Order: sequence, then structure tokens, then C-alpha cells
Amino acid sequence: MTAKLPAPVVLENDVVRLEPLTFDHIPDLFAAGGGDDELWQWMPVAAPRSEEELGKVALGLIHDDQHIPFAVVLKETGRAVGWTTYAGVPGFDASVEIGWTWYGRAYWRTAVNTNCKLLLLDHAFGLGYNRALLKTDNLNLRSQNAIKRIGGVHEGTLRRHRKRPDGTWRDTVYFGILEEEWPEHRARLNHS
Repeated sequence: MTAKLPAPVVLENDVVRLEPLTFDHIPDLFAAGGGDDELWQWMPVAAPRSEEELGKVALGLIHDDQHIPFAVVLKETGRAVGWTTYAGVPGFDASVEIGWTWYGRAYWRTAVNTNCKLLLLDHAFGLGYNRALLKTDNLNLRSQNAIKRIGGVHEGTLRRHRKRPDGTWRDTVYFGILEEEWPEHRARLNHS
């Protein structure tokens, strides 16, 4: 397999539906997390202060050929509560990155993240990817713990990897899940 991103698709289970991100999702997304500095502090952009600002960020992802962005729609309400993406990984190892993920504060520590990752990882490994890459800011302990909980194995830290929106340097912590590791993690998550 060459390092090619999956085609946009709708993925769903009993909790969430992941659908290709469109501008129509922006009002729900802004209501879920626009202007929330704590939510956006680990993202590569500053917290959007208006639907227009959030729309510009979303359109950037939608038109970026290195990302396949999904709106995270809560099945119970039919409203978008965050987004996540597949991202291209340069190289020859048949990897795909899962990232650029955020959820409104009301959905932190709920079943939303686990169910999104179940869908994304099942789909990626079903397409023949060898490895899923997840990465986060070294200061974002909440995200690191969530990645470990779904089975991510710490693979290393790139020091001074990129600048944060505030101009400080971010060290990026890398985690990976291999295709052959996923069934065991999936079974554990389905029983938790």
C-alpha cells in the first residue's frame, strides 16, 4: 500500500456519526467549542472568536489535500460537537495519522472520543493501513492519557517540533497503534 489518504466516507455507530466536514457544520461546531481558549490551546490555531473565523479554519482543512476532515455528529442530537481528521504521513510504511481532533467541553470524558477512534481505526486498518499515528503537544496530558487509553504506544518525542499559536515551541509526543495490536485494544474498549 502506498501512503494515500482514505476517500471521504460516512462512518457511524450507536454514539457518533463521522461525516465529511462541510461549511454547514460550522454553526453547531461554533456552539460546541468556538471561543473556548482551553479547548483550542493545543491546536495549531488560536481559538476562533466567530463562526466566520471557525469557517476559515474548517475550509483550510477541507481544501488541504493532506487531510480528510470529519464532523463528529452526536447521534442522540444530530448536532456536530467537534471534528477529527485523517492526515497523510510522508513515507513508505502505510501509516495514516489521526489528529486535528477536538470536541466541545461538554463531551470531554464521555463516550464520544472512544467511539470516534473505534470508527477511524477500524476503517483505516480495514483499508490495509499498517499503522495509525497519533500525536499531541507534550504539555497536553489529557490528550496523551486518552491516546494511551485506546492503545497508543509512546514512540518518541520530537523536541521543538513546531511553534504554538502563542509563539512558544511545542515538543510533539508521538504514539502509534499497529494493525496487529488493534484487535486486542478494540476488544478491551468494547468491554469498558
